[in-house]
Amino acid sequence: MKHYHEPGDLHELTLSCYEGRTLLAEEMGRKLLCESIHRAMERHHFGLVAFVLMPEHVHVLVCPQAVEPAIDELLYAIKRPFSYRMKQYYEAIRDPKRAELTVRERPGRTSFRFWQEGGGYDRNISTPNAVLASIDYIHTNPVRRGLVNRAREWKWSSCRWYESDKQVVDPDLPKIHGLPDFVA
Repeated sequence: MKHYHEPGDLHELTLSCYEGRTLLAEEMGRKLLCESIHRAMERHHFGLVAFVLMPEHVHVLVCPQAVEPAIDELLYAIKRPFSYRMKQYYEAIRDPKRAELTVRERPGRTSFRFWQEGGGYDRNISTPNAVLASIDYIHTNPVRRGLVNRAREWKWSSCRWYESDKQVVDPDLPKIHGLPDFVA
C-alpha cells in the first residue's frame, strides 16, 4: 500500500486482525499491543493522538514528527514484534490459535498471520475539524458496537485521557501525546 504524506497531515490508521477474527479480545494481547504501539511511536518519531483497540481491529491517529515520515515502517514496527510475541504466547500456553493462524504460503513454507495482509487503511487528515471528528469516531467505536454505554467506559482507548484533561494515565496503555498545535 502506498502511503501519501503532506506536511502537517495526521494519519488515521486501521489495522485488522487476520480474517476479521476477534484476536484482540483478551487482556494479555491488548497489553502486548499497547507496548508495541508505544515502542513504535517513540522509535519512529510519531505522536499518538488517539487510539482504540477493538476485538478484531485497531484504530490509531498519529502525528508524524519527522518531515518525511515512514508510515510503512511504523506499521511494521507495531505489527511485526507484536505478532511474534503473540505467536510465542500461544505456543507457551498451547493455544490452538497458534496452529489456526499458521497458513501455508506455498509448498514447504508457512507463516504465522495475526494481522490481515497489507498496509491496512490510511486516511490523511489535515484540518482541525477532521482531526476532532476522527478522534470522536475512534473513541465511539466501542459504543457503536455495544461493548459499552459510554466511550469513557472502554479501557482500551485514549478517551479517558482526553475526558480527564490528561490526568488519567493508565500504565497498560501507550503514551498519548495529545492534539497537535494546529488543533489545540
